[in-house]
Amino acid sequence: MKNLAYSVIGIGGVLALLILADSILIPFVYGMVVWFLASFIKNQIKKIPFLKNKVPNWIINSVTFLFILVVLSLVSSLINSNIISLLSNSDAYAANVKRIVDDINGLFQIDLSAQITSTVKSFDYIGILGSLADNLSGTLGDVIMIALYAVFIFSEESVISDKVKKVFKNPEEYAQVTAILKKINNSTSDYIRLKTQVSILTGGVGYIFLLLMGVDAAFFWAFLIFALNYIPTIGSLTATLFPAIFSLAQFGEVEPFSIILVGLGVIQWFIGNVLEPKIMGRTLNLSPLVTILALIIWGEIWGITGMLLCVPITVVMVIIFSQFDSTKPFAILLSETGEIDEL
Repeated sequence: MKNLAYSVIGIGGVLALLILADSILIPFVYGMVVWFLASFIKNQIKKIPFLKNKVPNWIINSVTFLFILVVLSLVSSLINSNIISLLSNSDAYAANVKRIVDDINGLFQIDLSAQITSTVKSFDYIGILGSLADNLSGTLGDVIMIALYAVFIFSEESVISDKVKKVFKNPEEYAQVTAILKKINNSTSDYIRLKTQVSILTGGVGYIFLLLMGVDAAFFWAFLIFALNYIPTIGSLTATLFPAIFSLAQFGEVEPFSIILVGLGVIQWFIGNVLEPKIMGRTLNLSPLVTILALIIWGEIWGITGMLLCVPITVVMVIIFSQFDSTKPFAILLSETGEIDEL
């Protein structure tokens, strides 16, 4: 009973820390993600024949981080300009929505506004979109802090092995901890790298399609498609609905809405169900039910950030739980097949 009480207190303390220190932890977690991506880019640079073993490591690190910083700054600037453009045209969008509602009211002799309000009282499209935009632009606004975290993580990379060896002097304990850290690094970096490649492909194809359709702020919607693709299950659906619904406000007609909804839906389905399984393979070992629960729980704790990162966080938990007899049953329950890797 005492152990159960300690466990509950410990879990409560961890949850309180995650919620109260989110302003510190969230940029740090994004810094970890940037570090994983930077490590991949650095390794690719080192494979270039005329650079291999000829350029100092610190120069490659500097070039890698400069490239990432420039990309993040450029994306942040483009998103902010797109949001300003959307806000400046809000009156025209509102007028188009009112005209559509009036046309439907006249055609079917109903009060559509009242029907929508009574059916989906809690749905606020503009509010949800605004909140999502604030989260994304706010995260991108912390570019410097995220980059600094990533730089310091890189600086620790060369000495972490020595530190672990000094903490765990027993050779068996050191080997176990090293194996766990290696497994976490490999699984997390593989997932982030492959998921990023798939998300860039999805966002890129979506951007071209939205440009061809003449949708305003196409880059913003494409970035939304890219970012939401990290959210399991509901991410692709949400990324399809938002620009499609917005097209109603922009064009004031149902036909573009239908084309965009179907077009983005086909793109998401093909990449998500045909290409992504071939690219990613079996990089994860998570139960689909656990994935949904993780999405909900981490979404409550860290909002949009929690939804974006729920999968890699849960993968790390499974790896750690699987290495200790007391927590191994939890790892088995969280896994997809009940089979867990022995390190």
